[in-house]
Amino acid sequence: MEKNKYKIATIGDNCIDYYVQTQEAFPGGNPVNVAVYAKRLGHDAAYIGVVGDDENGQIIRKALKQKNVDISHLHVSSGSTAITEVTMENGNRVLGDYHEGVLEQFKLTAADKEFAGTHDLIVSGIWGKIEHELEALSTYGKPIAFDFADKMNHPVVQMALPYVDYAFFASETRNEQELKKTMKQLYAQGPKVIIVTLGERGSIAYDGTAFITYGIEPCEVVDTMGAGDSYIAGFLIAMLSGLSLEHCMAAGAQNSSVTIAYNGAW
Repeated sequence: MEKNKYKIATIGDNCIDYYVQTQEAFPGGNPVNVAVYAKRLGHDAAYIGVVGDDENGQIIRKALKQKNVDISHLHVSSGSTAITEVTMENGNRVLGDYHEGVLEQFKLTAADKEFAGTHDLIVSGIWGKIEHELEALSTYGKPIAFDFADKMNHPVVQMALPYVDYAFFASETRNEQELKKTMKQLYAQGPKVIIVTLGERGSIAYDGTAFITYGIEPCEVVDTMGAGDSYIAGFLIAMLSGLSLEHCMAAGAQNSSVTIAYNGAW
């Protein structure tokens, strides 16, 4: 029996990840990465955002076209495309200066929102500048996933959570009791599930009734860029397929292990 093919709309930030030591440039940004990873898993994906009319904007557009991501709602504005400076320390990425460029003025059009609403799932993140649009997007009745990175106390969290079904966070804390308390508080604000990735310690999720933990898939670590985004993509595809929370976490870990075995997000 052929598996279901899902349509994922990702919205928000993009950037060029510029590796300072090697002077290499890779397309990236949370929603962009999730779209590419969804395609890698065999599904349809569209990216809604804005790039500049510079060379970096062309790099992102060309790369997404090559990955067969729908960019019919990727806008081009006069100005520079966002850049994140990256340095590597023992295989771990360290993010440096961020130049936002044209993303600073990014706003969804009515057509963008309507287009997103035709998909099976809408995905965005904390730097995507659409927290004020989530209420409108929620009226389409499609699940919404949102990556808050490690910003559990950021003002966007309170704005976005009531309209988010799957809330992703990242944490380095080893105080499990404190983390679980925070996850319960976040869950009370509206999401169906709170998921926290813990780096090499795996992930933990809370669905209002129980905490579930899952480890990592052992692999050689070349570059952790995109690890969290590929976890999110793997998790969400499994969720759309109706799998259990633990199976979704396993799918996330598996997809993440593929990404960290090579340089760059994709």
